[in-house]
Amino acid sequence: MMKRLLLILVCGIFASNAYASGLSEQELKAKATQFLQAKEAKQQPSTTEADIDHFLSFFSDEFTDEHVKFNVTVTDKNEFKQGLMGKMQDEIAYNKIEIGEMLIGANVVAVKFTENGKVKPSHLNKFIEYSVPHIMVMEFDEKGLIKHLRRHHGK
Repeated sequence: MMKRLLLILVCGIFASNAYASGLSEQELKAKATQFLQAKEAKQQPSTTEADIDHFLSFFSDEFTDEHVKFNVTVTDKNEFKQGLMGKMQDEIAYNKIEIGEMLIGANVVAVKFTENGKVKPSHLNKFIEYSVPHIMVMEFDEKGLIKHLRRHHGK
């Protein structure tokens, strides 16, 4: 009986600590939505460096951003920013993100969304129009910043 009571007490302490340090479902949904809005904002005809800085503000200082399909991983904010600044050379007609399903876990959000856009990359002389489904998995730290992002691009 005493062992059972001790086990229940220890499990209760761990469970309460896990929930006390975690983000609520509503907070996680809001953070994921705000992140995708910032992603969309950094890919507009009127994008500014401030839009890119706002997007980067969602990441913790130590983060991993994985583009699974392309086998690319970024872990440095300065390198990340330079890449995003380079994309400002592209001519963008529009970019729109439509959020589909969200699955919420303990400090994790998986989001299925569709990205629609029309862009003329700086290295091409024609516009490319696309509508691509994506799945993005965001793992948040105790401060509510993204510490690990996995991007799974659709077809």
